[in-house]
Order: sequence, then C-alpha cells, then structure tokens
Amino acid sequence: MLKALLGDPNARKLKKYQPLLTEINLLEDEFKKLSDRELREKTTEYKQRLEKGETLDELLPEAFATVREAGRRVLGLRHFDVQLLGGMVLHSGQIAEMKTGEGKTLVATLPAYLNALTGKGVHIITVNDYLARRDAEWMGQVHRFLGLSVGLIQSGMEPRERQKNYACDITYATNSEIGFDYLRDNMATTMEEVVQRPLNYCVIDEVDSILIDEARTPLIISGQVERPSEKYMRAAQVALGLNKEDHYEVDEKARNVILSDEGYAQAEKLLEVKDLFDPNDPWAHYIFNAIKAKELFIKDVNYIVRNGEVTIVDEFTGRVLQGRRWSDGLHQAIEAKERVEIQPETQTLATITYQNLFLLYNKLGGMTGTAKTEEAEFEKIYKLEVTIIPTNRPTGRRDVSDVVYKTEMAKWKAVAEECAELHEIGRPILVGTTSVEKSELLSRLLRDRNVPHNLLNAKPENVERESEIIAQAGRKGAVTIATNMAGRGTDIILGGNAEYMARLKLREYL
Repeated sequence: MLKALLGDPNARKLKKYQPLLTEINLLEDEFKKLSDRELREKTTEYKQRLEKGETLDELLPEAFATVREAGRRVLGLRHFDVQLLGGMVLHSGQIAEMKTGEGKTLVATLPAYLNALTGKGVHIITVNDYLARRDAEWMGQVHRFLGLSVGLIQSGMEPRERQKNYACDITYATNSEIGFDYLRDNMATTMEEVVQRPLNYCVIDEVDSILIDEARTPLIISGQVERPSEKYMRAAQVALGLNKEDHYEVDEKARNVILSDEGYAQAEKLLEVKDLFDPNDPWAHYIFNAIKAKELFIKDVNYIVRNGEVTIVDEFTGRVLQGRRWSDGLHQAIEAKERVEIQPETQTLATITYQNLFLLYNKLGGMTGTAKTEEAEFEKIYKLEVTIIPTNRPTGRRDVSDVVYKTEMAKWKAVAEECAELHEIGRPILVGTTSVEKSELLSRLLRDRNVPHNLLNAKPENVERESEIIAQAGRKGAVTIATNMAGRGTDIILGGNAEYMARLKLREYL
C-alpha cells in the first residue's frame, strides 16, 4: 500500500538521473562528428576544467558521452541507456544491481574514466587474475584510446612493476592483490618500498562476493617460526587414535574442535605424557591442529597435494592460492596428515579483513547481479545504497525450479544423464560444482557415457587451459564442468569466442 502511495523508491532514484541521461543522448551526434584526435583531446580539456574549479558531477554528461563514443569506435560496443544509468550509480558511490549479461564490464569504463580525470587513481577490482587481465586488455583499449594510462596487477609481479602499474590512471586488480600490497606497504621501512598511492576510488565487480561473502576473510602476512617437525607427525598419529563420538566435538561453523575430558586423557595416554599443557613440553597446540586437519580440512576440497606440497584452494574462487599457507601450525598439521615434507611454521606479522580494507577508500562503488538481498548489510556496514538497473530488453532466460534427490550419487547420475541428452541436441552446457573432488566425480560419470567434455578446476593441468576452455565453452555441443573458477564475472559467448582464440593463437606464435 505504501508503495502504491509513495511510488517505487528504486524508480524514484532512477528518475533523478533521467535529465543527465537526456543530456548525454543529446551530445551523441555532436561527438560522432569529432575526429579520433579531437575526441582524445577532450581528456586534456576536462582535466583543465577540473583544475579551474569544475566538479566531476558537472563534467559527467560530457565525460560519459566521450566514453560512449570511444567504446563504439574502439570496441564496436555502444553503451545502452541502462548502462549509462549504471555508470551514474557507480559514480555516486552506490551499488548497481544489473542482471547477468547486461554488460557490467563495459559499465565500469564510465565512472572509471570520469574519476581518473582527477589524477588520483581508480582501482577496478575483479574476483580473479584471469578477469583482471581480460578486462585490462579489453576495456583498457577505451581508456588508452582516450589518453589515460591503464595498469594491471597480477600475482607474482615484482614490487617495481607493481609501483608502475599502481601509478597508472586506472588499475585493474583482484581484491587479494590490493589487500596484500596494502599490508606490505604498511610493513615497508622506506617510502621507496611503498607500491600503492592513497586509496581514492574503487569499483568492485561482483561486490556481494567480496564485501559480504568474503568480508571477514583475513588477509595475513606471516613470518617463520622454528618448531620441531616430529611433533606434527606424532600428533597426526594421535589424532587417528581419537574419535568424534568419545573424545572431541567439531564446531564446523567456527572451524574449531573441543576436546572432552576423555579426549585429553586418551591423548596423554597415547603420547605417554602427564599434561598436554606442560610448558616444558607442550602438546596441546599440535593435537588441536592435528584434529582440525583430520576433521575440517578435506583433500581436493580445501586443498590439493601436488609435487609433494599441500596447496590451498580458495573456497570462494575455486583457485589454487600459490605460495599461501595456513598459519599457527595448521598447514604443518595437514602436511603431517598427508605425509609430505613439513615446511617451517609461520606466525602472523600483519593482517586485515576485506571489510576494513575497502572502508579505507574515499569513494566506493560496486556492481553485481545479486545485491538487493544483502541491501541491509551494505547500508549498515559500508553505507552503500543498492539501485536496481532495469534490463535493456526483456530477459529471455528461464529460471526453473530446483530438483532435490534422496542421495548425492542419484543427483550426479541425473546431472550426467541430462548432460548427455543436451549434448546430443547440440546445446552448450556449463555445470558448476563446489569442489575439485565433485568436478572429477562428474567427469568420470560423463566419460562412462562417452560424452566429450572439458574440466576446469584448480588442478594445474586444467588451470593452464583456463582461457581456452572458457573461450570455447559456448560452442555447439560443448560440455564444460567447472568449480567456481568459472563462476562470477566469466563471459561465455554462445557460439564460442573466435576473437579471443585468435588472439591466444597469435600470442603462441609470436
């Protein structure tokens, strides 16, 4: 009833952007007549006008019209009116909820260009290295055409290279790279070692994944501590001699274990010690970690073992976190459980959560297909409003009801059967799974049915072909099984991505 009386609050928000939208559309014909050089010179003109006291809001219609025309010339993509609305929402420091396939990547070019005119730097955050690289190469063409510098931060980059890329007008990076660079900068002893500039403006792609799902995830930089590795091996053996029913409880939510009195007694008996907490010969730390490793950390779900090393798999992105280790002896406990060489233990030197990191930016905007459900959290924690952007055309996607099975195996067999049927008629299929283990189970079931398919998970042999697998996943009859590596923000083009494949092959030959 209130909605009927007062009107839809979302529609009211969008209505206030309407005059700006009309102004941008009126400028379109004028900007089409400009030569490439004249269009590029607009950037210098806007910077000079900013220095003379004009505001970004006053420049918005012309800046957006400039980016729209550049996008049309460079990429062959013209921003739709709804994409311009999305850009305005992002510039005003809000979250734009845009449905899948509405071109969020292209939307980010608008506020990024406008805010980069100040010279203070803009960060565009994506959920993984692949997307950051793709967007910097693809959308970066628009910014470079308009005379702005575009940087890219990837894992494994040297500090000097990072410094150069952060100094660019617009920098594409992942949330974890930004976070770890921030921590390293805070540990730097001289200004020459600092790679980042002050955090100015940030556009987060898949904002609900980063600011809500991973909000409490701590980023930790550790230093080494020497502890005897034999204790980890012995503790792993003791953990096998204890059971959940009699000796301890597992708190899966808090990722913790609680030993009962019987558990303490049994552990002391197996170790042949009188007290697990004896300061001269402490065992409690090792036993707790050994039980956590046994109960809470599962091979091919939380980690994989390759080349005799335990490597973490990110639960949110499905990717291998190369060089990252769990701290406080947990990684060593897992190494002991898997009977691989035990590396030295680490202790925390610096830490921050994504929640605290992104609150450090002067201005923050975000986009995703699913934000309205978390609107209360966004407003309370980050003071970010959510605006729903309408689709450019009525959506043709059908969302069908969930199907529930009695057993997990029955579910996977049904998935395999459906994949076989759809493959027969030539429909491309993407199957999302939650872990390496589940993706390999489905792969086996499809092999049994002689269904050709590609597997995309954290195993190194699959990661190497990631770009190629995603580029071809939309081809007729293609079947792709993926963990959440091919989840958020991944563009799968129906018919396959011929242009990307051509670039990939060209890179191989050059």
